[in-house]
Formats: sequence, structure tokens, C-alpha cells
Amino acid sequence: MKAGVRSEGFKCAATQINDIYPIMDSLVSMQVPSQITGGFPYELIIIFRADGKPEISKACYSWSGGGLYCFKAKHSKYGSPGNFIIELPPADPGTYTMECYAEYLRDGETQRTNVISSQIIVFSGAR
Repeated sequence: MKAGVRSEGFKCAATQINDIYPIMDSLVSMQVPSQITGGFPYELIIIFRADGKPEISKACYSWSGGGLYCFKAKHSKYGSPGNFIIELPPADPGTYTMECYAEYLRDGETQRTNVISSQIIVFSGAR
């Protein structure tokens, strides 16, 4: 120890960096209702892995290469794995490939996850 320098015992709060800047590792899968009827809205459950509790701002999807639509993520549940819900508007009957990604805030900046996809069948309302 240098002369004239006094050592004080300090206690530091242990905080994980992921508590301050959560990281969304990846979207894992989407749970699609077993039957989607054309003309009616429905919900998708998106499963994800994350360190901490990322603030998910929105989820975006496209149908079979069509336009991009984004909706607010709702009912986020954190854990291993976590999930959130997006409510989607009615779709026309047909078979589609849906691609989805999420945006979340990290260190004040918007980050984007990986893209996941699933085949979705929308039945006619006359079934």
C-alpha cells in the first residue's frame, strides 16, 4: 500500500449485466391454433429464450412472402423458455408459410431477433 493511501472496505452490489441490458437469445417456435377459421381473428404464442427480461416492443410477420405486418406483443411471460402472444387479424382460407420475428429494447436501442416460420392452414368458415 502506498504511503498516505487508506484502504476502505466497500461492498459492491452484485448486478448481472443482463438485468440492466437483457438479451433475447432467440425465438424458438410458434404455437398455432389447431384450427384457424377464415374471417376470424386468432392468437399465436411465440416461444423464446432470453437472458433477463427483454422489453419486447412488437412482433412482425409476413404471410408467404406477402407484406410485413407488426403488432404489439402481449402477455409476455419470462422463464426458461418464455413466451408472448400476438393477436392476428382474420385471414382468407388457404395454406400459408408464416415468418415471424420480434423487436426488443436493449441499452435504449431496438434489436431484432432471428426469424422463425411455420406452415398455417386457414379453413373456410363454411366447415
